[in-house]
Amino acid sequence: MEHGHNNLDKEMNVTEHLGELRKRLIITISVFILFFIGGFIFIEEIFQFFKLGFEQRLQELDNQNTTLTVLGPFDILWVYLTLASVIAIAGTLPVLCLQVWLFIKPALTPKEQKVSLAYIPAIFLLFIGGLCFGYFMIQPLIFNFLVSLGDNMFTMMFTADKYFKFLLRITLPFAIFFEIPIIMMFLTSLGIVQPGLLRKVRKYAYFVLIIIGTMISPPDFILQIVVAIPLIVLYEVSIILSGIVARKQARKTEEFTTES
Repeated sequence: MEHGHNNLDKEMNVTEHLGELRKRLIITISVFILFFIGGFIFIEEIFQFFKLGFEQRLQELDNQNTTLTVLGPFDILWVYLTLASVIAIAGTLPVLCLQVWLFIKPALTPKEQKVSLAYIPAIFLLFIGGLCFGYFMIQPLIFNFLVSLGDNMFTMMFTADKYFKFLLRITLPFAIFFEIPIIMMFLTSLGIVQPGLLRKVRKYAYFVLIIIGTMISPPDFILQIVVAIPLIVLYEVSIILSGIVARKQARKTEEFTTES
């Protein structure tokens, strides 16, 4: 009889967890849809912002072809959907993190709840910072290099879909890479990663980051190094932050042992 009661409790717990997960997913998806709709409402202003940056860059290069063209109506739709989606992803990210935190909150101690909650704004700010860094710092270098390759040799026609695909290829990886320090801090706090391990695999990490740099940049050695340097700096920042978290945990453990 007791065995049957335990099974019923387990089934109720699973049902409750699934219900809670469903609730968190519905909230996240609803927020994504709201931001997506908001992106569509202001799509012309958003598009004009990027178009103005594109035109200014070409004017600086003395390129007379300063207009974005489309090859068909579906290209316009693709650009609008892409821009609205990026706005929705950026806007939904802190809400997604909060919903994940609320879902795992019952399993955390009060101290763990407080510490993990502080990661949410950091994740959002780093994501936005990565997008801005990729767009304002790295993208102009790569764009100028690629345009200069065809200078006086080709008649260049810039299509909107190709240009925005180019922007996404440059900016989104940096938005993701900027999350590395906070991820390493979180994994260190869980005891999964240690700063000593990060230092030990440093040369392999550098090699991987340089390969990634070559994948998202043109076949130019200087540009590949320019792209790889911020990634290497982010890795070094990750080691430093991981070390800070590890030292704090070690001090807390020592204090707890002393008190005991």
